[in-house]
Parts: sequence; C-alpha cells; structure tokens
Amino acid sequence: MTEPTRLTTAQEYWLAVAAAVVTANAYYIHPIIGDVARHFGVGAAQIGLVPALNQLALALGILLLLPLGDRFSNRTLTILFTIGQCGGLIVMTLAQGLTLFTVGSTLLGFFTIAPYLLPAYASKRVAPERLGHVTAILTAGVIFGILVARVGAGVVAEYFGWRTVYWIATGLMIAITLALPHIMEKGVRDKDASRLPYLGLIASLFALMRDRREVLLSGAIQGIGFGQFIALWLGLALHLTGPEMGYGTDVVGYLAGFAAVSVFSTPYWGRLADRIGPRKARVGYSLVQVLGISLLLPFGNNLWLLMIPILIGNIVGPAIDVTSRMTFLSQEPELRTRLTTIYIVMMFLGGAVGSIAGTALFEAYGWAGTALAILASCLSLCVLSFVAYRLYGDRDQPTG
Repeated sequence: MTEPTRLTTAQEYWLAVAAAVVTANAYYIHPIIGDVARHFGVGAAQIGLVPALNQLALALGILLLLPLGDRFSNRTLTILFTIGQCGGLIVMTLAQGLTLFTVGSTLLGFFTIAPYLLPAYASKRVAPERLGHVTAILTAGVIFGILVARVGAGVVAEYFGWRTVYWIATGLMIAITLALPHIMEKGVRDKDASRLPYLGLIASLFALMRDRREVLLSGAIQGIGFGQFIALWLGLALHLTGPEMGYGTDVVGYLAGFAAVSVFSTPYWGRLADRIGPRKARVGYSLVQVLGISLLLPFGNNLWLLMIPILIGNIVGPAIDVTSRMTFLSQEPELRTRLTTIYIVMMFLGGAVGSIAGTALFEAYGWAGTALAILASCLSLCVLSFVAYRLYGDRDQPTG
C-alpha cells in the first residue's frame, strides 16, 4: 500500500472547520426545542422524538455507511454524505408540520457520517506520535460546531425565530460541501480492505467486535457520556425556559457558550494522553467529571452557580472522547474506519437513549430527576473507565 501524503497544519485545521459545520446540524435543536414544541403544539415528551430519531438514524447510517470508508475513498464518501445532509436540512427548513420536520431531522441524522470519517482519514495521514494531538484538533472542531450551534441557535431564535436557524444551517452546509473537494486530497485505499464486498464489510464488524473487544468497552463509555450530554442539554433547555426559571432561549445559548473553553483545552488533554497513556488519562478525566456533575442538583436553581458544573463538564467530556478514540485509532490503518463504526454506533445509541430520557425525565420528575439520573450515568462511566485501565493498561496495541 502506498504511503498517503502527510497532512499539512493548514489541512488539519480546515478539516476541523469541516467537522464543526457538519456536526453542528444535530445540535441546533437543543436550545430551541421548547420553541419548536410550542410552534407545532406538542409536549416535551413528544418533541423529544425529533432528536431521538435523529440519533437512531445516525447510528443506523454509521452502521450501514461508515464501513464503506475501508473500501471507497473517504474524500468521495464525505462529499456524498454532506450532500445528503443538505437534503435533510432543506426538508426541516421548509416543513410546515411536525411529521415532515421529524422526517427531515431523521434523514439528516442518517447522512451525518462525515464527522466520523474525518478522524479515520486524518489518522492515516499523521505521524503516530501526533495522533492524540491531531485527533484532539478534530474533536475541538466538533466541539466548536456544537458550541456555535447551541449558542447561535438560541440567540438567533430569540430575535429572528427558530426557522431562521435552519436557513442559516442550510447555507453553511452547502458552502462546506462545495469546499470539501479542495480541503481533502485524493488518497490511496488499502488494497486488502478494498477487495471486501459490501456485505463482507458489514459482517467483518462482528468479527472485529469479537477480536478487538476493547472497542466495545470504549464505545460503551462514550455512549454513556454522550447520552448524559444530550439529556443534560435537553433537560436544561426545558428547565431554564420553563415557568420556574423563566429565561429565554438566548440564555440557554449563552450558557452553552461555556463550551468555548473545551475548544482550547481539548488539544492540551490530547497531548497529555499522548504522554501518560489514554486509559490512565480517561480514568482521571472521568473522576473530575463526577465531581462536576454532582453539583447539578444543588446548583440547579441558580443560573450563575449552574455555570460551574457546566464548565467542568465542557472541559473533561471531550477529553474522555479523545482518549476513548485513541484506544483504537492506534491500530491497523485498514481497520480504523470499521472500528470507528462500532464506536460511533454505540455512542449514538447512547445519544438516542439520552434524547428520550432527557425530555421524559424532566416532564415526569423535573430538574431533580434529570440531574440525579445524569449523576448515576456519570458514576457508571467512571467505573467502566477504571475497569478498562485495569484490563488493558496503556499498551500501544491492545489485543482483545
């Protein structure tokens, strides 16, 4: 197999920008979910189906489409999938009823594959000793996309209406789709992987789950982490804009702005994981996360105090994702896209559970129930991180 050209620094950061734009689409709904529910005349539990089906469709899309990255050009696939995202956004933007809006959101989720192709694409084009750093740069791009989506959507919806959010999102997606052919270079596929037929690629996922069992553990950790992230922000939006707190969607967006700190901190945590090992680093990050999340309940009725646990979560949550990805992105290049598939499917199954639980728990038990459920999931994540470290240590190439 011909060695692919190394990425330049400029390409690394442009890929991070692309990751930001294509990731943001799933998160515009978070601060404006109350406005969308009121517009369509539905309750909190029913509107929760919109992000939940988006996450389930994304998991299905990852399962069926992402393995193609080990057979076809990552560049070509990324461009095709971003075109699909544009289609889903157009449907959401023009939808006059909740059913069509939900269909567009589900279609959008199914084609949101590009953020998960990009790390595998980059991992084949960087020196091994820079893997953690470059993975963290792309993760910072994803975080920035989530940040802009949640802050921007809240502010734009407050002053211009929620539908304007999706007009802007559609324009950004069309722009990045046109730019991708210039950002991503044509590359060389692995010859052995390219011979596998499509069904063989899908079937190989089960063999990988059997032979590379640690990816299941890393996926479970990230599934729990992503699920609690979704539940937190959906519950928080309903809590802050409800009658008890009485804030507007712009306040939810401003609070989401604390994610900006992780754009700058995540590359540092990635470099630290390069030095001390990803599994050891993940244990430390998960312990700090437990401490932060434990403050959600006692600080829940004070906007200023809520900033403390949200700030802590925004710092360590992405770091846990980076360390989890490092446990399999250091393995054979021809396996990385399929290992990423397993990891991301588990992540978004967790996100779907969090989407349903975040709105349903709030409707049934209020903020207290939401905060306690998130704390319980955070404790389970910490336990699994410790188990992974005890089982695998910090070997460069885990075997099972």
